[in-house]
Amino acid sequence: MSEAGVIHDIGYQRYDGPRLGRFAMQQALYVHGLRAAYGLGRSAKAKIFPWLVFGIMLLVAVIVAAVRSVTGESVLSYLEFAGQMSFLIIFFTAIVAPQLVSRDLRAGTLPLYFSRPLRAADYVSAKFAAMVSAIWLLLGVPQFIMFLGAAFTTKTGFKGVWNEVLDLVPGLGYSLLWSLMFAAIGLLVASFTGKQAFAAGGIVAVFLVTTPIVGVLGSLPSTTANQLAFLASPMTLLAGVGQWMGGRFDLEIGRFGPVYGIEAVCLIAACILILLARYRKVASL
Repeated sequence: MSEAGVIHDIGYQRYDGPRLGRFAMQQALYVHGLRAAYGLGRSAKAKIFPWLVFGIMLLVAVIVAAVRSVTGESVLSYLEFAGQMSFLIIFFTAIVAPQLVSRDLRAGTLPLYFSRPLRAADYVSAKFAAMVSAIWLLLGVPQFIMFLGAAFTTKTGFKGVWNEVLDLVPGLGYSLLWSLMFAAIGLLVASFTGKQAFAAGGIVAVFLVTTPIVGVLGSLPSTTANQLAFLASPMTLLAGVGQWMGGRFDLEIGRFGPVYGIEAVCLIAACILILLARYRKVASL
């Protein structure tokens, strides 16, 4: 008589270890997202573009520091650094944001994420924090190199170093604002498609297509319209905030500096809320 069936013991055991919970999931998503932004743990091809952009920015910082050490003059301030590197930041965002969210849509992994205790808000906050950190490192590390170059060549001792610190801190804060803005817009656009090429094109379009609107509004025969025209594009909006903070952006914003600051905060908040609503809808499917 043949056997009806055989049960094989292949070593499965009940997990008795600690249950780390939602925070550990968020932390794992954040670390994985930040590593993915720079291609760490991925193929060499994935590392080329982010490290190329990072290398260009480091090269600019080294040149600025060298000029400062030889001539004693600052050719590029910390506040102005992000604005001068704006196009590189756009393309960095267009490549990285789809890597963080579009891949999950295309691979269909979101139902697996949300079948755990992980919530939509946890997913969004982890991805957003990773994107912000990636862009802030892209801007902050070169600025720190510029600071080191200035600090070690100052001729006024500790006072000169302290003055550099007072210049660096607003520059890093302004770079954080750039990081928040670009991360919010980039992730929002990328969250609507699983195709990375479409997501990248959409992100670039948002930043570049809005620029001609600024030119149209700036040509109106109204001083108020001219001073508010820069609100129409994310890049010129951030430049207006930088002008308000004391940077040399050659923008005529008049008395509307606070308006630029308020709109920047509101735009970031609106993008995050829409992104959260988007993933709450996905989680409920």
